[in-house]
Amino acid sequence: MADLKFDGIKKRFGPVEVIRGVDFSVQAGEFVVFVGPSGCGKSTLLRIVAGLESISEGDLFIGGERVNDVPPARRGVGMVFQSYALYPHMTARENMAFGLKLSGGDRADIENRVNEAARMLAMEDLLDRLPKQLSGGQRQRVAIGRAIVRRPRVFLFDEPLSNLDAALRGKTRVEIAALHRRLDTTMIYVTHDQVEAMTLADRIVVLNGGRVEQIGTPAELYGRPTNTFVAGFIGSPMMNFIPARPAPAGNGAAGVLIEGEDAPIPVRADAQLQSEAELTLGIRPEHLHPTETQDAQLRGEVQVVEEMGESHLLHTRLRGGQTAVARISGAARMKIGDSVSLRADAEHCHLFGAGGRSLARPPI
Repeated sequence: MADLKFDGIKKRFGPVEVIRGVDFSVQAGEFVVFVGPSGCGKSTLLRIVAGLESISEGDLFIGGERVNDVPPARRGVGMVFQSYALYPHMTARENMAFGLKLSGGDRADIENRVNEAARMLAMEDLLDRLPKQLSGGQRQRVAIGRAIVRRPRVFLFDEPLSNLDAALRGKTRVEIAALHRRLDTTMIYVTHDQVEAMTLADRIVVLNGGRVEQIGTPAELYGRPTNTFVAGFIGSPMMNFIPARPAPAGNGAAGVLIEGEDAPIPVRADAQLQSEAELTLGIRPEHLHPTETQDAQLRGEVQVVEEMGESHLLHTRLRGGQTAVARISGAARMKIGDSVSLRADAEHCHLFGAGGRSLARPPI
């Protein structure tokens, strides 16, 4: 395994700059996930690591070696693509061995590596099948096995589960996590699915418009986002964002007041709160709770009820015209058109200022 360092990486396609000065490091053996919306630059950054895209400016180091001009085959990386890219006329065994044969590997060593990868992926009985005889999940295992047999220093995954159905995505996600533990090697994984990012990553790199918005553990990004972009992208349903204004919450505590309400919500903030011209309260759906009317900080009318089984989501139009979603445990007892009173967990409230920057974040 090897560490990686991105030092001022920029990438331009003609006049368009798609990677805009990326600086961070990946530790040896770490599982790092690049996440962000379509067009944010995450796949381009992965292809730069693989050597499939050139660097316009900056330096990339793998295992301490500057690799800007090192060809892909000599970088010690193994890549698993979104498309399986298997040769249809070759068996699973032949697909996995093909790259090693091209490089002139010893036949016995190639066979041992293929068998070892097959055992690791629990696909020994699939080796003699053609791709058309395999399911989507089995084909993806062959593609992963093809990378494993090369014994790379770094594994790269470019949205490998996007072609699978929901149930198979969940199963394969668990298999990839277990594979990382067994191989104990560096992995970089690209996805637009924040659930994959949260469940797989040691650390997540959130990208937006070719820039890094925040890097941290899943718990850090979920509990202490640095701005509204990260707060809204990480978490499903997304965080509620409600315009607010400063209002003392009693006993010297800082607070905010929502349009149409008269009960302030306490927040963790200092005196700078009073000087902010633009405030947004951030509160996740699971931190809004039904309450008695006299204790309510938010009141409104139920617009949509989504039954989730173990919980349900109440989509509410608040009295000031804003919208908020609350996740309530158990089966739904309310229906569309019902009045609802909600209380926010003060210790879980976020506060954002102008430009979406975080002013107050709860402790993790």
